[in-house]
Amino acid sequence: MECKVSWNGPSGMSFLAQTGSGHLVTMDGAPEGGGHNLAPRPMEMVLLGTGGCTAYDVVLILKRGRADVRGCDVTLKAERAETDPKVFTKVHFHFTVSGKDLKPATVERAVALSHEKYCSASIMMEKTAAITHSFEIVEL
Repeated sequence: MECKVSWNGPSGMSFLAQTGSGHLVTMDGAPEGGGHNLAPRPMEMVLLGTGGCTAYDVVLILKRGRADVRGCDVTLKAERAETDPKVFTKVHFHFTVSGKDLKPATVERAVALSHEKYCSASIMMEKTAAITHSFEIVEL
């Protein structure tokens, strides 16, 4: 896996990232750090990437188990260290999974498998952060 991140120049702290798969993402800093708040901050990208990684796993696990899953949202709430390096110290993942006749034990197992075995991002994040998770099921 490879990506390239390029600074957009001396007028601020924005960066253009190109992924190995050819997609572009802009990142920017907070005004107090010289940015213009025009795009997500790099650490927000780390958090949202982790959310995408685990949501992907949960949906895939449920689909492979033939569950009638129709939606999956994950809200991440994180705390960071107050001093540099300002790593994540706590992250809570709350999943809202919707579908027909979803069983709580099945959803709980999918969330656990993602966090314990499949989601590389959350497993890496667990090296510095206390990870917790919860879920709710919305019947459609």
